[in-house]
Amino acid sequence: MRGKFITFEGIDGSGKSTQLRMLASELLMQGFKVLMTCEPGGTPLGRRLREAFLETEENVLPLAELLLFAADRAQHVNFLVKPAIEEGKIVISDRYADATFAYQGAGRGFPEKTVNQVIELATDGLKPNLTLFFDLPIEKALLRMNSRSHNGEQKNRMDKETAEFYERVRAAYLKIAANEPERFRIINASRSIDEIHTKVMEIVSEFLENR
Repeated sequence: MRGKFITFEGIDGSGKSTQLRMLASELLMQGFKVLMTCEPGGTPLGRRLREAFLETEENVLPLAELLLFAADRAQHVNFLVKPAIEEGKIVISDRYADATFAYQGAGRGFPEKTVNQVIELATDGLKPNLTLFFDLPIEKALLRMNSRSHNGEQKNRMDKETAEFYERVRAAYLKIAANEPERFRIINASRSIDEIHTKVMEIVSEFLENR
């Protein structure tokens, strides 16, 4: 039996990574076979690409950024995600192709046609069965990012972007949600961790029951 592919999306600081771990733990306890992964960095090559890209101090050309994420995704899809789905696992990824549409497309200003061509090439046509978008006002997201920095967590290049950049990214995610309501679910990420987890479980449980 083929597995399922669920992706978690959201601007930085939305809390999606915490919710992904909580969901995976719950599904494992229910007896499902689960693979947690992320982009960039889901494979050994991807981790090296992530480190090189996110932790570099040099200026990164937007085109290089777009193609670097595409290289990570191609490796990720073919050597990790697709095989796990074929094994019947529920694959849950912290970011996927929608992030490229939002961050490199809307955020960096690449034309949608160009971004979609790169996405199609890198994903080999693989789309998530379900995507959860953790929506958070930009002001709250920036406060959370600043709080992480004050707590000693290392900042990466994306943490240093402007509010205007993240407004464009958030708007792009909402555009995808409007265009693909069957796949996309919007979750209010301003609520408490437990409230959000309850909503996530409600959505995912319904999805799995119907499939």
